Amino acid sequence: MFKAIKRFVAVVGVALLAFRAVGSFLAWVDKQDETQVDAWIDEEELEEA
Repeated sequence: MFKAIKRFVAVVGVALLAFRAVGSFLAWVDKQDETQVDAWIDEEELEEA
């Protein structure tokens, strides 16, 4: 019985860590979208425009 409780606590802990990791990743992605990127522009594309 005690072994099952320990496994349950471990599973809940891993699930919480995974949830936090996904949340942190999504926040990082959202932050990357907000920042302005200095993209390299090909001179040929600039001449065509």
